[in-house]
Amino acid sequence: MTAIAITAPGGPLVLRPEKRELPQPEANEVLIKVKAAGVNRPDIMQRKGLYPAPPGASDLPGLEVSGTIAAVGENVERWRIGDQVCALTPGGGYAEYVKCDAGSVLPVPAGFTFTEAAALPENYFTVWHNVFERGALKPGETLLVHGGTSGIGTTAIQIATALGSRVIATAGSEEKCETCISLGAIRAINYREEDFVRAVHEATDGRGANVILDMVGGDYVSRNYDAAAIEGRIVQIAVQAGPKANVDIAKLMVKRLVHTGSTLRPRNNEFKAGLADALESYVWPLLAARRIAPVLDMIYPFKEAWRAHERMEEGEHIGKIMLDVA
Repeated sequence: MTAIAITAPGGPLVLRPEKRELPQPEANEVLIKVKAAGVNRPDIMQRKGLYPAPPGASDLPGLEVSGTIAAVGENVERWRIGDQVCALTPGGGYAEYVKCDAGSVLPVPAGFTFTEAAALPENYFTVWHNVFERGALKPGETLLVHGGTSGIGTTAIQIATALGSRVIATAGSEEKCETCISLGAIRAINYREEDFVRAVHEATDGRGANVILDMVGGDYVSRNYDAAAIEGRIVQIAVQAGPKANVDIAKLMVKRLVHTGSTLRPRNNEFKAGLADALESYVWPLLAARRIAPVLDMIYPFKEAWRAHERMEEGEHIGKIMLDVA
């Protein structure tokens, strides 16, 4: 098969097509003939040599795909050859074929294209766990999403709104703020021009946000404590501004805050299968009804994955950047 390999740590041009042996599914695994693949920030970090693949995973980038089942391993009962699916993978998605645990596979939602379906797994698994499980967001509560037009942000806005919560989002331009509002946010804050702490308190009549989904870190940590409501929950999913922060722990104590965080890729197959089950029960019906849908930015030819990485690093994208594999 053809795959896009990281030939050495470095810039986007280190991504090059090469021939690889076809993966063979082991027990509880499926082999997927890939139609489309999503591009995510961990792919960028892996390309730079900053995020190695976990033990046993493919060294190829790519954490989410869609396509058809090409083969099944022992003990796989649900999936059959030819089934149209999307899947969360531990790596290897930038390839014509990828194998993954059968529990991380979901059906392509009714009426969705393969490109749309490939835009779902990484963001939807991440948002469900961090916003609704770790953050315990409830209907009627307010969610603050930083990076509202990222793949994560557009997903969080839509799901939270559909399930009855109010969403405030931050973004870096007026165009991006307009996108957040169009997706359901009640308020979008241009962080280049406004203090998001003040804006959140204005939008909530001084109460603050019940849940904050943050991928920035750095000096945002202390400001999140200021923006949070009493009994608020801050969930950290990335630290793009750096992993260290100076914070006043007294704020956490006085407000009775919870500051938690997680990473998805290293979690075991059983955990990911549980997330897949929850998504199929609570979110897939929303997708089938088109109450929510992934926001697609640009679609690049498979062998031009380097262009997709350039697009993500420029930071101007709105929604998901995708690869058309077949």
